[in-house]
Amino acid sequence: MAEHVALIDYGAGNLHSVANALKAAGASTVEITANAAVVAVADRIVLPGVGAFGACAAALRALPGMTEALTVRVIGGGVPFLGICVGMQLMATRGLEFGTHPGLDWISGEVAAMTPEDPDARIPHMGWNDVAPTVAHPLIEPGEAYFLHSYAFSGRDVIATTGHGGSVVAAIGRANMLGVQFHPEKSQRYGLALLERFLRWRP
Repeated sequence: MAEHVALIDYGAGNLHSVANALKAAGASTVEITANAAVVAVADRIVLPGVGAFGACAAALRALPGMTEALTVRVIGGGVPFLGICVGMQLMATRGLEFGTHPGLDWISGEVAAMTPEDPDARIPHMGWNDVAPTVAHPLIEPGEAYFLHSYAFSGRDVIATTGHGGSVVAAIGRANMLGVQFHPEKSQRYGLALLERFLRWRP
């Protein structure tokens, strides 16, 4: 039976590029949706995101029933979940961009402005960089991915880092949840392989 992948549309993601990458990775049905009822029955859920943490969190919460559906399906139902860039950051307890804003609080931590130890490291962190696993995880392998961000996660359940004037969190995860700071849809072969593993994942 073909699986149904819900790609959440809250006005803050590179939706069509992510949808095309998921299809290229083998997804049979990818539905771009702002409907909580669709998410409530999805087999896999992807939350993309670009922009400021607070604006993205507010836009997600503005979708009727969406955060409740996500909690029921991901936390309660255990369906595989992938957060991309700000979608990963929203998994945290809070974000500190233009004030303090609550996240989904699925993984304990916060998202704050990057402060590189190396003064020559430019912000935003933009371009190709290494992904170095810190623990074994079925979805994360060593390689190079494409990053574009000025804020970074710190907290628990870190599964990969990268380097940009110091160590920067590249991926977080626990149980059926994975968040990646980089953009798989822009990461060519590495990103496509990750999405293929996500589509096969049985956490």
